[in-house]
Amino acid sequence: MSTMELTRDNLDQTLADHEIVLIDWWAAWCGPCRAFAPVYEQVSEKHDDVVFGKIDTEAQQELAAGAQITSIPTVMAFRDGILLFSQPGVLPAAGLESLIGQLKELDMDEVRAKLAAAESEMAGDAPQG
Repeated sequence: MSTMELTRDNLDQTLADHEIVLIDWWAAWCGPCRAFAPVYEQVSEKHDDVVFGKIDTEAQQELAAGAQITSIPTVMAFRDGILLFSQPGVLPAAGLESLIGQLKELDMDEVRAKLAAAESEMAGDAPQG
């Protein structure tokens, strides 16, 4: 699967409809982003079961602000709509492949249980008032 442009209009649906979604946050003026683009595209061709999205931070400033993007390129990885990885900087192809392998191997029931426990703990520690 080649890369697809993600926008405010299709991001939520893309995350809901696909098990694994990678997002490359980029901008045309960003030299490292331009260097990373062919690597991202090349890896995308090897994984038909993964969505490789790209979000132009200039065109989608509201999304970038909401995602707290402060440095580009930034790669985010979601599985079952849950953000599991976010890292600024250029990843080599081997790093992307490793990330995808780790995402596929995750026990998502365990991840959801840990998230629920963390949320419950935070709610219990919240000040009453």
